[in-house]
Amino acid sequence: MKFGLHGINIGPYCSPEMIVEVAQAAEAAGFDSIWTGDHVVLPEQGFSEPAETALLDCLIALTYVAAVTRTLKLATGVLILPQRNPLVLAKQIASLDVLSGGRVMAGFGVGYLQAEFQALGASFEARGVRSDEYLEAMQTIWSQEHPAYHGRLVSFEGVQAYPRPLQQPSPSIIIGGTSPTALRRALKYGQGWFGLELELEQLHQILSRLHQLEQEGVRAAGLKPIEISLYRRRPLTAALVEHLAGFGVDRLVLSLPMEASRETALRFIEHTSRTLLHQG
Repeated sequence: MKFGLHGINIGPYCSPEMIVEVAQAAEAAGFDSIWTGDHVVLPEQGFSEPAETALLDCLIALTYVAAVTRTLKLATGVLILPQRNPLVLAKQIASLDVLSGGRVMAGFGVGYLQAEFQALGASFEARGVRSDEYLEAMQTIWSQEHPAYHGRLVSFEGVQAYPRPLQQPSPSIIIGGTSPTALRRALKYGQGWFGLELELEQLHQILSRLHQLEQEGVRAAGLKPIEISLYRRRPLTAALVEHLAGFGVDRLVLSLPMEASRETALRFIEHTSRTLLHQG
């Protein structure tokens, strides 16, 4: 089982000092990855978190983490894909992959806050179709010798974008979401699937569905099995970790404590390392 930490760009972790200390402590403790959340704007009403919640841009925060670490994977968990221009985003991700030595895990979701889409002038209704085309367009500009892509919403040819990502043909793509469409998207385009905190029965149903879709040929032949990463906010025990591993979970992404001081965060990392990462 691999372990990641989520929330390095949220709330109390938005200060440069906290980012450096937490990221370096996580790396030293044996975590394999650090994860960011993503919202460009937050609605003042109808959202679970206050609109004043501090939230650094996920890719800028990960670039800061990259500069002070050496081995941590740098993951967006998840970036709201249909709100971005795909070629601009491809350039940003490729740049981070080059500067970090090939450590990017690009996690994408379609989003769910209609007010955020409206504020950004992005189509909420077309977010699924847009996400599929954006994924295809980014993979094209990252890997093809003479990139050309012509979809309903994205079209280009006769252009280049260098440097290419160090990871070829693309950085590791992770798809978040539990809808049937999201699961198909993960198998078609991704190397991984990312799920928010789920009950065991729901997780079992999703993993069974992923396996079924794979057997139906949704995933191209010859690709490696999809990697399963599960976000977890509630406490874990060694027995539960073993149980989740038996389910087929490859990585647990633990939420950093959001009501945190420096000392609380570092204690959380040390305790998790001692009790789960390095048992005994």
